[in-house]
Amino acid sequence: MAGIPKTMKAVVVEKTGGPEVLEYRAEHPVPTPKEDQILVKNAFAGINFIDTYFRTGLYPSSKPEILGREASGVVAALGPGSNKLGFKEGERVVWMSSGAYAEYSAVAAKDVVKIPQGISDEDAVGGFLMGMTALSLVQESYLVKKGDTVLLHAAAGGVGLLMCQILKGLGVRTIGTAGGAEKVALAKQNGADEVIDYKAESGGKWLEKVKELTNGEGVNVVYDSVGKDTWEGSLEAVKRKGSVIFYGNSSGPVPPFPIAKLAAKNSKVMRPTLMNYTATREELEYYASEWFKLLQGGHVSIKYHNVYALKDVQQCHIVSFQFRSLFPCHLLTLRTGS
Repeated sequence: MAGIPKTMKAVVVEKTGGPEVLEYRAEHPVPTPKEDQILVKNAFAGINFIDTYFRTGLYPSSKPEILGREASGVVAALGPGSNKLGFKEGERVVWMSSGAYAEYSAVAAKDVVKIPQGISDEDAVGGFLMGMTALSLVQESYLVKKGDTVLLHAAAGGVGLLMCQILKGLGVRTIGTAGGAEKVALAKQNGADEVIDYKAESGGKWLEKVKELTNGEGVNVVYDSVGKDTWEGSLEAVKRKGSVIFYGNSSGPVPPFPIAKLAAKNSKVMRPTLMNYTATREELEYYASEWFKLLQGGHVSIKYHNVYALKDVQQCHIVSFQFRSLFPCHLLTLRTGS
């Protein structure tokens, strides 16, 4: 692989734990692309809440590992048999797999997508995983229809802000929850119709407020990325024959509960993952294309907080996930000098 160094900067996790287990290494071996893989020289890596699940061990994974589920960059080299999809060296791409906290990543070609003209490297990855997650939630987990009323927890989070914008475009009434006046304002600016501040004095009564806003009927669907702290209320907030979609665990996982609990309203419950909506090449290309169309058409915008150097990844995790910064989208820059 001419012109490709033998070592690179990377962040390695040897054991589970807090941000302190993120070890920055200035000289880590550059991977060699195997059969049907592409070596990508990463420009930016996305920071997502799922990264903490692998870091803490909530989601089991082999250690040592390089965290990060998505990055944008250019094709540096093609592994044997990897050109079936027509990739070329130097082509701008974005990918979703694992091992993004590094200057180079060897990624299965089936997980790599070309970046259309007019979309920056930052925007390509800044909303890639989150944007496709949002689209899959409103198209497959529950098919949102014009006139529906939706309860969206963490409406000012990374996926939440994109959901607010997408749902607004679909003609949906969105009731959001968020923590603090600034996040409430941010969710409203992005399309939420009503937002309940669970940090306010009356915030603990968010379920009562949802019922009040829906005249006691409840909502068509609840999108819950919080989990442990909200799951019971989410089941109560949905209307008869409604759906509750649990797609995250920011407060901890939903505990086991008796399935008979769903009989009270004939409720439907789902715990989807994006990976099962993009498991085939056709599915990945569909959702990537839909996401790029939203970006190119100006129908969504990504709210960035900061772009961190790779060596500052610990600070990024602290700001992003422990202090819950106002703007949820963070990137790691992997360009020279980071």
